Amino acid sequence: MTRKKVKLAYITNDSSRKATFKKRKKGLLKKVSELSTLCDIKTCAIIYSPYDTQPEVWPSPMEVQNIIAKFKMMPEMDQSKKMVNQESFLRQRIAKSEEQLKKQQRDNREKEMTQVMYRSLVGEGLQNLNIVDLNDLGWVIDKSIKEIDEKIKSLLEQQAVPPPPPPPPPAAAPAPQVQDMFNDEAAARNTNTDLATDSSQNQQWLMDLLKSNDNMGFGRNDDMLPYSLHTNNFWSNFPFP
Repeated sequence: MTRKKVKLAYITNDSSRKATFKKRKKGLLKKVSELSTLCDIKTCAIIYSPYDTQPEVWPSPMEVQNIIAKFKMMPEMDQSKKMVNQESFLRQRIAKSEEQLKKQQRDNREKEMTQVMYRSLVGEGLQNLNIVDLNDLGWVIDKSIKEIDEKIKSLLEQQAVPPPPPPPPPAAAPAPQVQDMFNDEAAARNTNTDLATDSSQNQQWLMDLLKSNDNMGFGRNDDMLPYSLHTNNFWSNFPFP
């Protein structure tokens, strides 16, 4: 749960003001002590109030006197370098508030003229505007046109940039060698089949030839001449398997 923001204004109720004083005084002295411990610097606090007969002094009257004496020994320019009183503090707060007010007025005026510009686009007249309003409206229109031109320029520059080239396709995996082995085996089988077919055809042709010789009377033992007497070149050139 967030803490409720406290309004910085005088508390008119006496009891509430006294309770707030005691609470804030305790917190202030605690912060002064923490500042002295964390940063190793000399600090002191003197608090006057209508609720106490004697002022509240921290850390001790002797330590406060030493710190004040050391401060008075500094040059006057250094003493007032970062010193503020209630009047100067209020002036700073007022100047800061005025600056924030002017900024908010400029933002509200710009939003108002933007609405007038949009209404004029749908046909609403500008007869009720004075010179100041027209000048502010012209400033808002020029600003809007400038923003539109910058947006168009940015889009054109993005379109002019060529897109990056697509990544190269992944390398194809090497073909498996199993299919090559099957193809080699099939080719070897076909070769063996062709050789076997040729051999069987040669044997059949030889058997047919021998049978035809038997029918013609050749091949008997008494009619055959010795091998050395035969001079037929056919048998010597025949390609036996």
